[in-house]
Amino acid sequence: MKILHSNIRKGEYKLQIQNLDDLWYLSQIIDTGDTAKGRTIRKIKTGGSSDDAASSVIRKPIFISIEVEKLAYTKDSLRILGRINEASEDISKGEHHSFNVEEQTIISIIKPKWYKYQLEKLKESAEQKDTKILVCVFDREEATVALIKKYGFEILTEFTGNMQKKGDPDKQNKHSSNFYEEIISKLTEYTVRLGIDHVVLASPAFFKEDLMKELKDNELKKKIILATCNAVGKPGINEVLKRPEVKEVLKQERTAKEINLVDKLLSEISKQALAVYGLKETRNAVDAGAVETVLITDGYIFKLREENKYQEIDKLLKHADTMKAAILVISSEHEGGKKLDGLGGIAALLRYRLQY
Repeated sequence: MKILHSNIRKGEYKLQIQNLDDLWYLSQIIDTGDTAKGRTIRKIKTGGSSDDAASSVIRKPIFISIEVEKLAYTKDSLRILGRINEASEDISKGEHHSFNVEEQTIISIIKPKWYKYQLEKLKESAEQKDTKILVCVFDREEATVALIKKYGFEILTEFTGNMQKKGDPDKQNKHSSNFYEEIISKLTEYTVRLGIDHVVLASPAFFKEDLMKELKDNELKKKIILATCNAVGKPGINEVLKRPEVKEVLKQERTAKEINLVDKLLSEISKQALAVYGLKETRNAVDAGAVETVLITDGYIFKLREENKYQEIDKLLKHADTMKAAILVISSEHEGGKKLDGLGGIAALLRYRLQY
């Protein structure tokens, strides 16, 4: 996300969306009651009534400002819905309208107050690096290739091989080579097409080393980091993201940070030490000033927004901000987020142990 202009006195930031990850960041920054303004498209019917065959629709660009009422977010799109409070054309205030935000969209967000965690989100999105990491987990029968994203990971392809366990060694080697060649072909394709910086290659046993013997592309070899995993598919990707040999390359990546924090939370919970989970317990800890970091999943946030219950959580997060607690929104897409969702979607790491 690119910050084009800021007016701190007015609480306004003018932003340009640069990639799909920015849509996720923006969905975490905007609150109900904020003002969103920018250029959008208004559909105007001409040539008669809507039932008239001669009528047509003109798409006209206009400037508009809305008071935000609702967000609709997916990995590929963000819609901001609300009531018009300012427009450049003869449009009545109070009418409903929506912004469809996509790559290269320029939009201004105005808040009565920007909280620290929201500004940190904005800064994080503006400073995010374009390091692209590919992960491939495979065994003798199947392979999964995924792209690490700021909010988790995206499965690019899954396919099966035909590597034989026993029988004619020559036949086994032939099948192995064919499967390895297919994996190498996919890695080469995605590395070139997506501009990949690092490739994490993981497998149980010796499969990864055998594949490396088949790999002739020296440029691709330079990008590869070897890791061990016990599973393939999504479980294998989640497992690899926590491996010590991978943490160095992932240490600046949001996904690894989130998974590590959730693991720390679970460790503290198991010791009945510096952690609480659930809405009530987290609120009590925030009120006591005992919270170091609030962890909340984006899935939980989206669920509450859909149910029109977000105001309670919004109040809690803003109170935590005033109590100098850090706030981290965890993606529900990866294993760490799913574990946190299993605890109710919200938890906290504590500065000190609470006495009940």
